[in-house]
Amino acid sequence: MQIKEIQEFKDYLKYNLNYSDKTIVSYERDIESFYLFIFAEGVDIDDVDLHIIRNYLSVQLSNGISKRTLCRRLSCFRHYFSFLVNKGYIHENSFIFVNSPKKEIRYPNALYIEQIDTLFERNRERSDHLMLRDQIILELLYATGVRASEFVNIKLHDINPRQRSIRILGKGNKERIVLYSRSAAKTLEDYIKNCRPTLLAKNKMSFNSDYLILNDQGKQMTTRGLEYVLKNIEKLTGCNYGLHPHIFRHSIATHLLEGGADLRVIQELLGHASLDATQVYTHVTEEAMKSQFIAHHPRAKK
Repeated sequence: MQIKEIQEFKDYLKYNLNYSDKTIVSYERDIESFYLFIFAEGVDIDDVDLHIIRNYLSVQLSNGISKRTLCRRLSCFRHYFSFLVNKGYIHENSFIFVNSPKKEIRYPNALYIEQIDTLFERNRERSDHLMLRDQIILELLYATGVRASEFVNIKLHDINPRQRSIRILGKGNKERIVLYSRSAAKTLEDYIKNCRPTLLAKNKMSFNSDYLILNDQGKQMTTRGLEYVLKNIEKLTGCNYGLHPHIFRHSIATHLLEGGADLRVIQELLGHASLDATQVYTHVTEEAMKSQFIAHHPRAKK
């Protein structure tokens, strides 16, 4: 869909607000979906009012779109229509008068520490050539709690072995430092020395990759590739825990909080812009406490 205003908005997000490409693509997709709706209704963008917006929300809900997704889209539309007003393309931003639907609370899933230990142990029992690479993936994801997109973009020069720290370029190109454990440090050294060169030798490109985590062709691993690796680890280890990159992020946040870490420290490690995003883990530990009480207290079920 070629619409001049959308392209201008994308440029504004990228060059003025420093939004990531992934976020911009998400905004573009949401805005285009709204344009398709109003075009089908025979409505011009400057004629969008509360009635049209309510119709849009009703249709989306009837099509199975979740309230959480609609809240995200409304936030996007408010931003976009404010941009249009400031540019003089439309006269009013009707979205500022629309309340977001109350979304259901979904608490993130986390692994138990015993599951983490079992996963690490069983993966080390493998004898194939990718065992060491997969082991450092598991250990670093759990140690650092970084996002999948951040993880696959770690380069060798981002690592400080003396400090056991990694420089991460997060959302909005904001830098932060994450730490990793002594056990992860030993695995990392082993991987860089004994496994990574073998993988890199498979890369037929004329230049060497500086990325830490490589796929089986010696190239930078993608986020989709990372998801595939975790699913394959499940098959090879028999640990069917529903592995995905974010479950390690949820797990380390939960375990740090249960261990007494300050919420603001966890916020900094995870790269959350707001403490509200980190606050959800307090609810996770409360739910874990309840489940443990019910499972183990002798009179909990009476």
